[in-house]
Amino acid sequence: MIHPSAKIYDQARILGDQENFSLGAHSQIDDFVFCYIGSSCQIGRNVHISSFCSIIGGGELIMEDFSGLSAGCRLITGSDDFTGPWLTNPTVPPEFTNVLRDKIRICRHAVLGTNAVVYPGVTIGEGAAVGAGCLVRKDLEPWTIYAGTNPKPVGKRDAEAILAKEKAYLESEDGG
Repeated sequence: MIHPSAKIYDQARILGDQENFSLGAHSQIDDFVFCYIGSSCQIGRNVHISSFCSIIGGGELIMEDFSGLSAGCRLITGSDDFTGPWLTNPTVPPEFTNVLRDKIRICRHAVLGTNAVVYPGVTIGEGAAVGAGCLVRKDLEPWTIYAGTNPKPVGKRDAEAILAKEKAYLESEDGG
């Protein structure tokens, strides 16, 4: 279900079973986003997905309220197993491959910087901020700022202030 106040720009591509896709109130998916729904794609309210992002792999994605992806982010919910005795790529019948699919969860108020990449099975904690170019292969702690190719904590976000702004917004005429 797509909320009436949500916006998907004309040049965005949302492919897969639309029954497994939801987009919450006041959310926006910009032009040139590619989203393969996979097993499920649940996007909350006030979520922004910037141009040139891709969501691929056939697994599950949950993006909670007020989260966002900056330009060029890649969310990979499934990938071939390169370590075992398997053939790879979608031109090979499934019985000869070992595709590993999992869930990516981006919690409330979490934001990802330009060209961040998130691997299957990762949870980005509430309010976490992921710097540009990070390769996120493991869960990230809430309200922590991460930077570097192999993300390391570099600071904290002000949870109390952000949640107060959210409350004020939701109580305003615009947030309803």
